[in-house]
Amino acid sequence: MTGYDAIDFSPIQALTAGEVITHSRVRDVTLPSGKRLALITLDNGRDHTRPNTLGPATLTALGETLAALTARAAGGEIDAVGITGKQYILAAGADLSDISKVGSKDNAKLIAQLGHKVLGMLGDLGVPSFAFVNGLALGGGLEIALNSTYRTVDASAAAIALPEVFLGIIPGWGGAYLLPNLIGIENALEVVISNPLKQNRMLKPQQAFDYGIVDAIFPAANYLEDSLRWADGVLTGATKVSRKNEPGKIERLTKWPIAIKMARGMLESKIGTVPASPYVALDLLDKAKSGTKAEGFAREDEALAELVTGDQFAASMYAFDLVQKRAKRPVGAPDKDLAKKVTKVGIIGAGLMASQFALLFVRKLQVPVLITDLDQARVDKGVAYIHDEIGALEAKGRLDGDAANRLRALVTGTTDKSLFADCDFVIEAVFEEVGVKQQVFGEIEKIIAEDAILATNTSSLSVEEIGSKLAHPERLVGFHFFNPVAVMPLIEVVKTPRTADAALSTAFVVARGLGKNAVLTADAPGFVVNRLLAKVMGEAARAVYEGTPVADVEKAFGPLGLPMGPFQLIDLVGWKVAAHVQDTMVRAFPDRFYANENFHALAELGEVVEKDKGGRVTGFTKAAEKVLKPAVGKTPADAATILGRVQDGLAQEIKLMLDEGVVPEVEDIDLCLILGAGWPFIDGGASPYLDREGASERVFGATFHTPPIRGIG
Repeated sequence: MTGYDAIDFSPIQALTAGEVITHSRVRDVTLPSGKRLALITLDNGRDHTRPNTLGPATLTALGETLAALTARAAGGEIDAVGITGKQYILAAGADLSDISKVGSKDNAKLIAQLGHKVLGMLGDLGVPSFAFVNGLALGGGLEIALNSTYRTVDASAAAIALPEVFLGIIPGWGGAYLLPNLIGIENALEVVISNPLKQNRMLKPQQAFDYGIVDAIFPAANYLEDSLRWADGVLTGATKVSRKNEPGKIERLTKWPIAIKMARGMLESKIGTVPASPYVALDLLDKAKSGTKAEGFAREDEALAELVTGDQFAASMYAFDLVQKRAKRPVGAPDKDLAKKVTKVGIIGAGLMASQFALLFVRKLQVPVLITDLDQARVDKGVAYIHDEIGALEAKGRLDGDAANRLRALVTGTTDKSLFADCDFVIEAVFEEVGVKQQVFGEIEKIIAEDAILATNTSSLSVEEIGSKLAHPERLVGFHFFNPVAVMPLIEVVKTPRTADAALSTAFVVARGLGKNAVLTADAPGFVVNRLLAKVMGEAARAVYEGTPVADVEKAFGPLGLPMGPFQLIDLVGWKVAAHVQDTMVRAFPDRFYANENFHALAELGEVVEKDKGGRVTGFTKAAEKVLKPAVGKTPADAATILGRVQDGLAQEIKLMLDEGVVPEVEDIDLCLILGAGWPFIDGGASPYLDREGASERVFGATFHTPPIRGIG
C-alpha cells in the first residue's frame, strides 16, 4: 500500500477527540508445528454492548501495530499474523458517531484512504495473515477479514455483513473490490446490495462459509484453538485451501456483465433511481472485474468521500439513530413496572389478520392463545392456518419438533367466549366498523377480569369512541399493527384521554415482547402512518380523477423514494381498505384530504390495475377504465405539480400533527414512517426530505429541523 504512504493524514486527527479507541493487543502464540503467530486482539475495553469500532485513532494505532509486525516478519521472528476480537465481536465497522465532524469532502476522502492504508497492510505483511472472525463482523469489521490472507469464522457469530448501502454509503475499505474477486459477482451483489436493501439482512456464519467469504468454520466451544490449529496446517502445507467461488476468466468476461445488467434492471424496478448508494456500489462491483487492487481502492476512496458528505447519508444517519436509539426508548411510555403480566392472550376474530396475530403472540410470548369467531368453521380454519404456519417453520428448520408441538398445543379456538375469562390481554381483529368493535368488546368485558387489558387493532377509527360503551374504558388501548404482521416492525400504541397507565404500560411491554418497536400516539384520525399515507394516496387519486394517466402519477411520486408507488401501495393494502381510510380522513378533515365516491366502485372490482413483471403499476384494467370513465376529468396535472402538492400536503399535515400533539416530536413521525411505511433511510423519514425540498418553508415559513439535515459542504 505504498501509494498511501505519502498522504498527510494530520487534518483528520481532530476527529479523534472523544473516540472510543479500539486497542490492538498483541501476543505471540507458538503453534503445534513450532511456528510462531503474532495474534492481535481488538478490544475497546467495553462490554459486548459496545462493539469494537474503527475510528481514525483506532486505525492509526492498528497501523502502528501492523508496521511493527511487518518489521518482525522481515526479521524472521514471526511466521504469521492473526487478528481477532474481544468476546463475541470482531468489529462493527467504522465509528460513525462523530461522522458529522468530518467537515469536508477532502477529510472524508482521507478517512477512506486511512482505512485502506491500514487494513491493506494485512495483505502485505511479508507473512500470511489470518482473520479469526470470532463474532460480529460488520462493514469495516468484515473488511479486516477480507484484507487478510485467510479467514475462519465462529459458528455462533452473531452476524456478518457489509451493510453500508443500507446507510447510503458503500463498503469503502476494500469490500467493493475484494469481495467480488473472492466469491464471484453474483454472490457479491447479494451481500453488498441485495441484503442491505432487504431490511439490512445479514449473513449467518454458515452462509458466509457457503459463499466462500471464509475458508473454515468451527464450533464456538474451541473456536480459537481450532482456528490456530487450522492456521498451522495452512502454514505447514498440511491443509489445502480451496476457493470454489473465486471467479475465473470466463466469469469475468461473460457472467459478470450480465449479472450487473440484471442487477441494474432489478434496482430500477424495485427502488427507482433516487437512492445513490446502490448504483455507486453496482458501478464499483462492475469495475472490480479488472484492474489492480490499488485502482479498486482508489475508486472506493472517491466514491466514499462523495457519498459520506451527501444529503442521503446525513438523512440515513438521522434515521439510523432513530431506529437504534429512539425506537428502543419510546417517548411517553409509562414505567414498565406498571404493566400487567400477560399469561394468556385472547384474540377476537379468526380471519387472516387474527390468525397472523395469534401466530406472532404464541411464537414470541409462548403463552396460551385463544381465538374466537362467529362460528366453529371459521375458528377451525383459523387454528388450522396457525398450525400449518408452525409446521412450515418446522420444515424450514426454524423450529425443532418439540418446540413446534409445544406451540401448536398453546393455540386453541372456541365459540364459547366464557373461555376468555382468564385472558390478561384481549385484542380484536374484526371488521373496521365502530359498532362491530363496540359489540365484541361489550360481550368480552363482562367475562374477563377487571384488570385485563383490551386492545383494538383499528387502523383509523377513534379508539375513544370504540371504548365509549365500556364499563371500564380506561383499560382500552389502541394497538395498531402493520401488514405483513410478522415482518413490519412498528406498532402504534394509541392513548385515549381515559387510557390508564397500566393499560399503556402493558401495551408497550407486550409490543417489546413481540419484537416490535412501539410509538405512542394520541387518538387522532389515522394516527400517524395512515394519516400521512392517506395524504399520499389521496393526492395520487386526485391526479387520476383530474385526468392524469396512472403510470404518469406513479412516476411523479418517484422522487419521494418510497418503496412502491401510491397505486401499487393501494393495490397491496386493498382497494376497499384504502377507500375506507380515505373516507375516514375526509370526514375528519374535509378541507385537506381527497376522496372520490367513484373509488368505491373501483374497489368492488376483482382487478383494478395492471402491473409489469417488477410489480410496478402500468395502467388500469379495462374494467377499471370503464368504471373510471364518467368520473375522470380532462385537466391532467404535470409531474412537478403532483409532486409539489404531495410535498406541501405532507408538510402541512405533519406540522398540524405536531401542533395537535399527536406525537411529542417530529422524530416520532419519522420513526413511524420508517418502521411502518418503509419510508427510505435516505430521506430520513419525511421531515428532513421536506425541509431539503423547500416544502416546509413554503407551507409554514420554517423547517422541522434547525439547521436542516443536510450533507457537508
